[in-house]
Amino acid sequence: MPSAIETLIKVLKLERENNYNNRAVIGGMKKYSGNWQNQAHEQAKKPEQHILVDELYDLMQGYDDLDDMEARHNTVSYMMDRITKRTPAPEAYQARLGQYADAKPARPRREKRERKPKDAPPDRPPRAPHNEPDDSTPADGRLDIPPDAPLARPPRRPRKALDPQEAADILRGLNEDVSKISGVGPRITTALNKLGIHTINDLLFTLPRRYDDYTKLLYISRLTPDITATVIGTISHSQVRPDRKGRQNLYIELDDGSGILSITFFSGHYLSKQLRKGKQIVVRGKTGVYRNRVQMSNPEWEELDRDELKKAGIVPVYSLTEGMGARRLRQLIRGAVDYWADRLPDYVPEAVLERAELADLGWTVKNLHFPAGTDHLRHARRRYAFDQLLLLQLAILANRREWQSAPAHPVTVDDSWLADFTGACFPYPLTGAQTRAIADIRADIARDMPMNRLLQGDVGSGKTAVAVTAMAMAVAGGKQAALMAPTGILAEQHYRGIGQTLQNFPSEQKPVVALLTSSLTASERDSIYRGLADGSIDIVIGTHALIQSGVNFKELAVAIIDEQHRFGVEQRGALRGKGHNPHLLVMTATPIPRTMALTIYADLDLSVIDQMPPGRTPIETRVVLPSERERIYSFIKNQINNGRQAFIIHPLVEASDKIDAASAVEAYEHLSQVFFRHRVCLLHGKMKSAEKDAIMAAFAAGEYDIMVTTSVAEVGVDIPNASVIAIEGANRFGLAQLHQFRGRVGRGQHASYCMLIPDDATPETPDYLKAVKTFDDVKNPALPESVRRLRAMEMTNDGFKLAEIDWELRGAGDLVGTRQSGRGSLQIAEIMSPELVALAQQEARTLYEEDRHLTSDDHRLLKQRVDMLYQDGTDVS
Repeated sequence: MPSAIETLIKVLKLERENNYNNRAVIGGMKKYSGNWQNQAHEQAKKPEQHILVDELYDLMQGYDDLDDMEARHNTVSYMMDRITKRTPAPEAYQARLGQYADAKPARPRREKRERKPKDAPPDRPPRAPHNEPDDSTPADGRLDIPPDAPLARPPRRPRKALDPQEAADILRGLNEDVSKISGVGPRITTALNKLGIHTINDLLFTLPRRYDDYTKLLYISRLTPDITATVIGTISHSQVRPDRKGRQNLYIELDDGSGILSITFFSGHYLSKQLRKGKQIVVRGKTGVYRNRVQMSNPEWEELDRDELKKAGIVPVYSLTEGMGARRLRQLIRGAVDYWADRLPDYVPEAVLERAELADLGWTVKNLHFPAGTDHLRHARRRYAFDQLLLLQLAILANRREWQSAPAHPVTVDDSWLADFTGACFPYPLTGAQTRAIADIRADIARDMPMNRLLQGDVGSGKTAVAVTAMAMAVAGGKQAALMAPTGILAEQHYRGIGQTLQNFPSEQKPVVALLTSSLTASERDSIYRGLADGSIDIVIGTHALIQSGVNFKELAVAIIDEQHRFGVEQRGALRGKGHNPHLLVMTATPIPRTMALTIYADLDLSVIDQMPPGRTPIETRVVLPSERERIYSFIKNQINNGRQAFIIHPLVEASDKIDAASAVEAYEHLSQVFFRHRVCLLHGKMKSAEKDAIMAAFAAGEYDIMVTTSVAEVGVDIPNASVIAIEGANRFGLAQLHQFRGRVGRGQHASYCMLIPDDATPETPDYLKAVKTFDDVKNPALPESVRRLRAMEMTNDGFKLAEIDWELRGAGDLVGTRQSGRGSLQIAEIMSPELVALAQQEARTLYEEDRHLTSDDHRLLKQRVDMLYQDGTDVS
């Protein structure tokens, strides 16, 4: 039976659809409000729920007297906002909290009603809930909507009444092996497995990587440069041609009757047997001009599916592999969708879908793969994105509950000790944000419930000082602490810095700090193992070596993980397992908007260091066009001649046939000649860990003047002497990554500079750059996105501001990538808007608060779905 609040939501939505004519319920809102209030008060469990009921009752009492549609619209919208907690209670109602403070879970009715005989007629005829079948709805519950009809809101159909066990069995059937599908033999199974498709669930939810709209195809004669287009045509010419670099390129001409498109596949000679003259294909790529002819380079392509062409609709395009063609995969997925879509029980409670205005699961599955229109696809993707966020948060919250069910060792220090420690160990006053973070941690570790906290701070904001204080509190309480860093050189940097800081520890006996990395000798390692086991080592700092089987602590109380996104979930869990449920602090220098942080880290409490220590000079950032590269080199030479060092970042390690961008290896060879008087080194991700550490250590020691590197430099050691960073192909990076690169400089007392060099500059780029003057201009879709991102970098050094902008411009992909979650990795993160993330977060926390174990009848399927995705060995911690 739906709750009073759920029923009211349906009433309000029906009232809105009826254009606020006060006929959603018989007799109008005022008459309806009395009985509704009694029922709602009986169901309310908390004071704030009781005052919500009072306020909604008062609004319904006055609804009949509102004489214009706008006033009624505002009232209904406000009531929905109050129900979904988007708007806080007015002060007049908050003042009533006291009178409900002692309210019992179930409040008695205000007036006793006489019981009517069973055969007595009802006061009014029962009204069918919104979206249940009526005269306009077919008997099977399907909603017949023309394929090309625009959808302002997704259609809903009444749920079939399924036996709970039957529904659970159907959902469980999604875990069956894909080989159980008719027509799928060993060869096809092997091909599907290569695509990550092992079960029926995998097949249903392997989404297209793009969609080709066959209703909006362009003729070749209408193609213009610098657009991304999909074209259908027949190959009229195919030839392998060598170029000056020795590459065997495939050159084809595509004819659609209106014109000819030249296409080059660099190093694509192996495609010559597939792309033969007379074959009809579909290509999608960015257009360019070569010798006054429109052309494409390395476009995506597939053989034309005539059946899809006849339908003239939106065609899904999936990732493929050897042995699995596009047409065959589409057939398999269509068969699975046709069979399962109408059978799938919807695991999201109906009340949640009503509040969030989301589509049914079956309808969503159909339109994720074979959308009837662009609006259908938009609603389907929104529902699927919401589901992913909701399920992830519920799984994370369950992990938090389990993690905190076992007690931890409390660690307490008094105010005077903390004041003595910070005054003695830090030669500068802590910022207000650092002080707040330390207070959060101190309160957490003083309890027997294990701390599980995320410390988020921009590059150079002072996270390490907070971490040192947390470890010092553990030592002062007679316990041990550990810090795990992603690389040996970062661990060594922490070891030196933390050891030096703790020399001023306010006691006669200073903490014993050890460094544990894979570079130690066997005897050195064994000595540390013994010290950790007998408690003679207070603090250990290391890499993955900390989680090896031989490491045992006497009493590990505080475990800290630096740059947590560089570790897998198993590694984080292994460090937690080294102690008796230690207090855990994870740190990240990647700014994440608060709404997203509270979603992907729902199991963690959040502390944000949003202030920079005084005295730091902002890094001067400039967009510099490739034509001015000589000026850049001259500037770098001047900096080096003044004793400074420089980074030069490239998007690729080596030259690529598919991506037209400068590579670090090529640049190293070139810059070694440009800066022949200076010492140039090369660092990239394909090097072995020991080699990377050695080069970075040599650069930190001043043995090199210039480091040519790739994105491996996104997180690195402090180089206080580095004052300039030049980022080639800056348009290819997101704002969050660009900001991390920029953080490699500006760590000392020297003025520092960041130069952003786009490789997609056009003659119009200078004008575009001038047009972006404010943050509102950064959001202007009429201007090129890469230009807007680079100008945002020029306009602010605030990493959190940039993260918000990046989220709006590019979606949440980069943000959710900061949390590794195994099989539960999020798809279509690019459409996860701030509004959708906040909505999913609110619904997840509401469900968790109402039914933590999801054991109620309405939530059992939801729990089953969470377990299917996250509890079969997949950790989301």
